[in-house]
Amino acid sequence: MNLSFNKTALSPLKEKEFRLYIICRFVYIMALRMVGTVVAYELFQLTQSSFAIGLVGLSEFIPVFSLALYAGHVIDKSEKRTLLLKGMIAYSFCVVLLIICTLPAAQQKLSKHWLEYCFYAIIFLTGIIRAFAGPVSNAIIAQLVPRNILPFAAYISSSTWLIGSIVGHASAGFLIAGIGVNNTFIIVLIYIITAATILSFIKRKPILNVQKDIGAWDSVKEGLRFVYHNKIMMGAISLDLFAVLFGGAVALIPEFSEKILHTGPIGFGWLTAASDIGAISVIILLTLFPMKKKQGKTMLLAVAGFGICIIAFGLSSIYFISFVALLCSGICDGISVMVRGTILQLTTPDEMRGRVSSVNSMFINSSNELGQFESGFASRAFGLVPSVIFGGFMTLLVVVVTWFKAPALKKMEY
Repeated sequence: MNLSFNKTALSPLKEKEFRLYIICRFVYIMALRMVGTVVAYELFQLTQSSFAIGLVGLSEFIPVFSLALYAGHVIDKSEKRTLLLKGMIAYSFCVVLLIICTLPAAQQKLSKHWLEYCFYAIIFLTGIIRAFAGPVSNAIIAQLVPRNILPFAAYISSSTWLIGSIVGHASAGFLIAGIGVNNTFIIVLIYIITAATILSFIKRKPILNVQKDIGAWDSVKEGLRFVYHNKIMMGAISLDLFAVLFGGAVALIPEFSEKILHTGPIGFGWLTAASDIGAISVIILLTLFPMKKKQGKTMLLAVAGFGICIIAFGLSSIYFISFVALLCSGICDGISVMVRGTILQLTTPDEMRGRVSSVNSMFINSSNELGQFESGFASRAFGLVPSVIFGGFMTLLVVVVTWFKAPALKKMEY
């Protein structure tokens, strides 16, 4: 990687509303990651099955994937700050339901199967919210900073997302051990209300250059056509889609933690945070010292490295080695996230940011949940360790195919 220090890397933080957005984003993402970690932990305790965790991923994938394209149309026609605020408020109600489900009284009255179904239903609801809130949180960035520093704002936003993810994963493990699952969800609710309050201090934003008479289906097709004809963007999205789909070892961490590595909730929390720690480390480095050339080839090599790390994690039965493997997988994933995020921000017209972000969300973000389901299904079909190793090798195969079939991505520089 060709790196050099850029003095303007932190210039977006001079914008007051962007600073508010970054604080809000950190608190909100931390809360969301805590929900994912605690739900996975509690479900595994109830069922002793990674397949149940896979079904959680499927429960969230279905609404995210189904609604993503329509959500993009709505986002481009809506005032983005208000739409994001509504999403946060709706998510807080879902957390209230999780608090109720984990009350001692509820757990005594409901059978394990009914509790399991309640978790699936609540996560399904969060998937509906995420279909709108995820893309709009990316689309709003362009309205908070001048365009000439937009790439740096995207870097900082990605860094904030990952820091929030790390803190959420790790603190969830500590809180489960210290105050229990139910009280941890109460802390999550406080975080989400705090994030929504901070967001409310950002002014409403104008709706940019959208044809008011365009139908939803025509609007969706316009967004899909734009992404499809942008070969570099399409290649980057496809690469990440299949890498995340097959390399979803994180979904199996609860079972690895208990059955192979024999660690408690704190060790589990750090394992879930390991990949995010690696990712944030490299993203901070690349924010201050941006890549100057060969970004496309670097992205392909990074995804290959991700696959190798997943294989190493699957083969390890030693906690330290497993942690390092996940840490290195995060470093590789962070490079990929930076390159793809920059492509997305730099090549998307302002009036199409909602639709393009939704297409990206549909194929990338929802692939996390589908990958979670794939991991749970593969674990049941092939066994825990073979399923992870299989996923790593499939990721390497995806890179090889992309290397030869997407030459524009391999040669891409910005």
